[in-house]
Amino acid sequence: MDRDKRNFLSGTAALAVAGLAELAHGRTRATAEVFTPEMFGAKGDGTTNDSDAFAALAAEVNANGGGVVRLRRRTYLVGAQERNDGRFAEAFRPKPLLHLRGCTKRLTIEGNGAAMKCAPGLRFGTFDPSSGEPTRNAMPYLDKSQWSSPYEYMIMVEACAGTVEIADLELDGNLAALRIGGPFGDTGWQISATGLYLVDNRGDEIVRNVHSHHHPQDGLMINGLDDEALAGRVRRRIENFRSEYNGRQGCSIIGGHGYAFRGCKFNHTGRGGLVSAPAAGVDIEAEGGKTNRDHRFVDCEFSDNDGCAMVADSGDSEGATFTGCTFVGTTNWSVWPYKPYFRFEGCTIVGTAVKCFGDPDPARAAQFHDCTFRDDPALSPNGKVYLSGRPDGPIADLSDAENVLFERCAFLLDHGAVLPWSTRAIYSNCRMRQTSGTNAFPRGAYRGRNVVDGAVILNGTTVDGDLILNGKPVSD
Repeated sequence: MDRDKRNFLSGTAALAVAGLAELAHGRTRATAEVFTPEMFGAKGDGTTNDSDAFAALAAEVNANGGGVVRLRRRTYLVGAQERNDGRFAEAFRPKPLLHLRGCTKRLTIEGNGAAMKCAPGLRFGTFDPSSGEPTRNAMPYLDKSQWSSPYEYMIMVEACAGTVEIADLELDGNLAALRIGGPFGDTGWQISATGLYLVDNRGDEIVRNVHSHHHPQDGLMINGLDDEALAGRVRRRIENFRSEYNGRQGCSIIGGHGYAFRGCKFNHTGRGGLVSAPAAGVDIEAEGGKTNRDHRFVDCEFSDNDGCAMVADSGDSEGATFTGCTFVGTTNWSVWPYKPYFRFEGCTIVGTAVKCFGDPDPARAAQFHDCTFRDDPALSPNGKVYLSGRPDGPIADLSDAENVLFERCAFLLDHGAVLPWSTRAIYSNCRMRQTSGTNAFPRGAYRGRNVVDGAVILNGTTVDGDLILNGKPVSD
């Protein structure tokens, strides 16, 4: 074989080897975009504490600017504390877990049915840093030298620019196995210990099939960017999120625009052994100078919470729509929509509604369209229905709220509740029935065709259309 031919063949072989090496290197680089807790020493055996592995994983993902976090269908025990040795303010400071910040590329957390479960025996509340024993202090109490938490957030995603997607995961706060110390804050235990926290992300946020439960604080907290321009360009979707038996809230929305919830459940807040106000299913409460705007809930459930099923009462919040949702107040109010532009469409509301926002401008006042109001214990998970703290309370306490609208609504009260207490509400094409002999006062403006059966007093009412009261037509 001549020299030129040998050189050609050897060069071709070298190129082939180099090509294979480059291909292999490319595969390695692609694989490096997938991160597993096991790569950082996690066992996922439900016994070994994997906190350090999750913290190391988060650091690597942050350095990479994003990627895929892939969990196995295992139980990862997490949550770890450091006792104060003079290096920090808290009595027992939690170590960070899956805290993901500043990712510029797509960030995906594939749960694959995995569970992150808080390790037993960790402290939550106020404790003496020397003895490690619980303390009790006069409230309010804000001295962080006794502040203790097993984790601030199991997962926190903050200031990410790419799409964020989280799916198929259980976040278990293991509340019953924690050591509970004294309260902290203005009331209750206002200490961070939340399942999932989304804060100031600029890209899409998509969360699906997550079960977040038994956390000392919230199952889900959202602190979105105060940027109206983003609302029309990005997706904010929370689907099939179950938040149950958490200490303070099923979900706190303290800032953000245009979050869409579908098929979610926000139930049993305060029923897991610890309760802190507001103890709601969902609390829409803007904080820190931010605004809440135009959130949507479809086919969601808010039931048996120690506080309100849904409350909106403080901060710069307005505009929320609830479609096909169910609200059940067992020991507290069913809905408390004390902010402008709240709409309820085709919802079932069990127990007393209260503090419905009224306004001289009817468009700003709370509106209920095609909703059904019930007092039936069979619709409650524990047979209890809250009626303003008495057996014959009103199904809605509107006081003098102006222009609150009930359009094509049905009030079907067969178990002691009475029809709404109102003075300036609007009832349009409604069906209203109570079997209680206690007088009800559903006063206001009746428009279209309304049928009312029961013991009611309607002084001051105006009628524009047909009002049939106990089978007889009524005029002004």
